[in-house]
Amino acid sequence: MLVNILKLIDPDFPEVLAQIPSAPQQIYWSGQPPKQWLDRPRLAVVGSRKMTPYGQSVTNKLVASLAQIGVVIISGLAYGIDTCAHRAALAVGGTTVAVLPSSLDQIYPAAHTNVARQILENGTLISEYPKGEDIAFKANFIARNRLISGLADVLLITEAAVNSGSLHTARFALEQGKTVMAVPGNITSPTGEGCNNLIKSGAVPVTQVDDILFALKLSPAKQRVVTNFSGSELERTIFELIKDGVAAQEELATAAAMDGSALSSTLTMLEISGYIRPMGGGNWTVA
Repeated sequence: MLVNILKLIDPDFPEVLAQIPSAPQQIYWSGQPPKQWLDRPRLAVVGSRKMTPYGQSVTNKLVASLAQIGVVIISGLAYGIDTCAHRAALAVGGTTVAVLPSSLDQIYPAAHTNVARQILENGTLISEYPKGEDIAFKANFIARNRLISGLADVLLITEAAVNSGSLHTARFALEQGKTVMAVPGNITSPTGEGCNNLIKSGAVPVTQVDDILFALKLSPAKQRVVTNFSGSELERTIFELIKDGVAAQEELATAAAMDGSALSSTLTMLEISGYIRPMGGGNWTVA
């Protein structure tokens, strides 16, 4: 792997990083030169390392929709949401950037070396640490997060528990004056508590791709005619009921024999995917 260096004094050093508090004195990069994607809209996507199926599904759908229209996806190659975001961008041919807590000759975690190699083909690996840097320092992982938010226009957290490390990234983003967004989590599950607390503290809630496009100052996605439904069987059941005129949430729960929590998650996934939209008062219609 060819590793390049950009020093803070170099003219090609990313201005967005030069302006943040505690700016790195240099960055090392491999893959696409940062200048190839720095002029494009950039979204940082982070979240829990212990990803649930809900977090995975939300991340896949949001990232895929954005990456395929040219939004650059930035994350940290960590377990869970981070690597899910990288893979979702790569799956649709999008550009993704991984900021590492280690030097580029020591991919961390090592289990994601293959993902890192894929990123080199259609994106960039970035680190502020020189070859051979000891990755045992816990501070490296927190420090890395300021670069993830620093490179992005907007930060999105798709799933996080109350003590998730991704909340450090949210703090850095706020210090840098960036918009912080979060996907609402299940109020009965600790895996959604971090995102829900962020929303209560002022983070922008995300229930559909258009919310993120608005924050990135991009035009809303065009509504599409559904020909081949790509959701789960549960999502298909609810979508068909709504399409057939069952609008009220209570009626949907009864018709599908689903409890309120499961129905709420399914409706969120359908809304994020652009299949349905709320009409208010607990009623839904096709988008």
